Amino acid sequence: MHLNLRMSFSAQIDSILDNPSSELTGFRRLLEPCSDRALEEMACRSVVLTRRHFGRTMRMFAPLYLSNECINNCAYCGFSRDNAIMRVTLEVEQMAVEARHLAQEGFRNVLLVAGEHPKFVSGGYMEQCIRRLFREIPSISLEVAPMEAEEYRPLVEAGAEGLVVYQETYDREAYRELHTAGPKKDYDWRLDTAERGYEAGFRRLGIGVLFGLSEWRREAVALAAHLFHLQRVCWKSQLTVSMPRLRPAAGSFEPKHPFKDREFTQLLCALRITFPQVGIVLSTREPAPLRDALSTLGVTMMSAGSHTEPGGYTGQGADQLHETLRGRKVESSCSATTATEQFSIGDERSSFEVASMLRARGLEPVWKDWDAAILGSPA
Repeated sequence: MHLNLRMSFSAQIDSILDNPSSELTGFRRLLEPCSDRALEEMACRSVVLTRRHFGRTMRMFAPLYLSNECINNCAYCGFSRDNAIMRVTLEVEQMAVEARHLAQEGFRNVLLVAGEHPKFVSGGYMEQCIRRLFREIPSISLEVAPMEAEEYRPLVEAGAEGLVVYQETYDREAYRELHTAGPKKDYDWRLDTAERGYEAGFRRLGIGVLFGLSEWRREAVALAAHLFHLQRVCWKSQLTVSMPRLRPAAGSFEPKHPFKDREFTQLLCALRITFPQVGIVLSTREPAPLRDALSTLGVTMMSAGSHTEPGGYTGQGADQLHETLRGRKVESSCSATTATEQFSIGDERSSFEVASMLRARGLEPVWKDWDAAILGSPA
């Protein structure tokens, strides 16, 4: 089919999926049920392609949660507005203490994460955080509320180089049912976030889908279609893809569409075979044994020692905790000393333990692969 590069992905996704190209059809074939031998052959191809394009390196990163305040109602998320949880937004200096801890662990690649609440996490606040970290953390990426391109530009100028946004689910009907309040209800607005980030100048763009919200093959094909589009339209940026699976979180949401380890492995290999130069991210959502097994198959970027709550690394903000229910503060008899996490992690090993595992498997953990001084970026 003819692809209009001037049109956003949201304007084309339905027609692309209804009339798939030969490349998308080829990807879909890789997801069909297969024998153990066929899967092993896919894994071997995946390893060869990964070594060819990425060598034996593994980029290491850590998420740093700034706030778990949120105005969205998302049925599957621990930060959802209606959940009665302990919340806090870190002050800039508190955030810096958390970042310093990560730097001492070796990390030079940090992902700043926050719930979507403009009162607490504004563009101005994000810019302050980025400028505060810029000297110590050369690679700063963002996973925050979607913005307009002109709102992103000051964050890029401040030193942010990466933008991550997960569509959560590409299934429009499931998206509508799962997002009942807040600006995140707008499917198309979220879908075009990466393109707005590219317009603003981010040099790395990351997308993904939260598996468990809809049938996995349908989600995977849409994710691949999105990657094909971004490769053509956002060709100056490096692309990464993530395939997180639902984990337990506040609200006790149960996934309606299980995604088993074997299928997870098959998708990982299919992505590497189809997109040999795209980075593949594996987070601590997955259990340690599976992460160990997949580390050599096609993954190029891993988190380690992660916390998914603000202040999780050093206890910052503990004296500012408050409980909210349906967006309002409530009196709490809870004696909690930490903010509520977005989800529970599956691999609780330290960054040192994960790095040791990678070296034992013949891989080299890379803590720093970028510095803005290369381009003479602002100090």
